[in-house]
Amino acid sequence: MENLFLGNEVKGPLGFLSYSQMRRKASEAFRNLRTAIDPAALVKDLGVAQQQMIEVAKALSHNTKILVMDEPTSALAEKEIESLFAIVRELKGRGISIVFISHKLNEVMAITDRVVCLKDAENSGEVETKATNEDGLVRLMVGRDLDHMYTRRKGKPSDDIVLEVRDLSGPPAIKNVSFKVRKGEIVGLAGLIGAGRTELAKLLMGAERKTAGTIVLNGREVRIGHPADAVRAGIGYASEDRKQLGLVLPMTVRENTTLAVHGKILNRAGLISAGKENEITDRYIEQLRIKVSSREQVTRNLSGGNQQKVVLAKWLAILPRVLILDEPTRGIDVGAKAEVHKIIADLADEGVSILVISSELPEILNISDRILVMHEGRLTGDMPREEASEERVMKAAVS
Repeated sequence: MENLFLGNEVKGPLGFLSYSQMRRKASEAFRNLRTAIDPAALVKDLGVAQQQMIEVAKALSHNTKILVMDEPTSALAEKEIESLFAIVRELKGRGISIVFISHKLNEVMAITDRVVCLKDAENSGEVETKATNEDGLVRLMVGRDLDHMYTRRKGKPSDDIVLEVRDLSGPPAIKNVSFKVRKGEIVGLAGLIGAGRTELAKLLMGAERKTAGTIVLNGREVRIGHPADAVRAGIGYASEDRKQLGLVLPMTVRENTTLAVHGKILNRAGLISAGKENEITDRYIEQLRIKVSSREQVTRNLSGGNQQKVVLAKWLAILPRVLILDEPTRGIDVGAKAEVHKIIADLADEGVSILVISSELPEILNISDRILVMHEGRLTGDMPREEASEERVMKAAVS
């Protein structure tokens, strides 16, 4: 509520803040966006998607004539996106001009009248939406055709079970979740916002304490009470919020890449070996094709796609058995998305077991070998890719 009216506070007759009026208006604003958020909730306790909806509600609370929406759907599920687009169309009908910035080309095609593309900070083309398609926009954005947005795997998962989760429960609402992940398998985790996907990942990493259940790695039960335990066991987790939880932005690419392996790169004096640090960093800069001026470049100054690659490099440095990727392509351009998809496929072909959380159904359907679906903290679907469809996944996500 306070964020919603920051700089635009509602006052009563005596000039004091009227919390009752702000609470009522905040509730109304959230109802209009078809999202359930308690006006009294602390923003730090909310998920990224709910924080995003507060930003949207705040922008709409003013007498707006021109509304700039910068990646407004990056943390939203299909249901929330549909509600937001209904609001956008309503605003357009009221004569409000909208600048809609997005890397999701299907959304650009669905909601805009005209598209301006940027490449390397320059205008690379302008076109009426009805006169183009997604492939045409890709050509304007990256300067060439993308052969494949989704890399087809060269190999197949083995029959060996690497990760087995049995009846896992924990805060805030994860209940009796059980599943298995094979060696070299890409398992997509789908569901609506609030279904418990990120919360499940945090339980697996020890960022939250489980209340029940067992985690088995390579046939042995592992006790994970802290993220350090998960790292030692060979489990890595790339958070959905790379700027807050994935990277230390003022630090260099080298420092970020080796954050999780300090204990393995000490010299005889017990100090971090500069040579080993440089070797690891250079290896992943080359392998992941991270565009940097040098390994000493400050991470804050990289593009979103290259920041995401540094996050991946950090976790690849631990030589993971299991890698959990939470929204790995959020907020990066189509070219970088294709590169991340290739990295995921290549890692699986090398035998890494990967759990991918994504709110983009086409991504889940195209990169996964198998798809798990969650609803209200429970597992409601488990299907191989060849049997999956958007309709079947969405049915499991709401039931």
